Amino acid sequence: MGSLSIWHWLIVLLVVVLIFGTKKLRNIGSDLGGAVKGFKEGMREDEPKQVQQGGQTIEGEVKDKSNSNV
Repeated sequence: MGSLSIWHWLIVLLVVVLIFGTKKLRNIGSDLGGAVKGFKEGMREDEPKQVQQGGQTIEGEVKDKSNSNV
């Protein structure tokens, strides 16, 4: 009684598909995939940036601006 069998999971899946429909579930899946992709790109942003200025490539990191030089 404590564990769910494969038949219980199939019934739950059928009810979810009937309530939301396949199109909405597909949209939810693509949104979730986009969020994961954005998270991975955000984690990769720790690498130094390369900026091209006047034909030269400048490498560096963006520092936090502060108004201590005023």
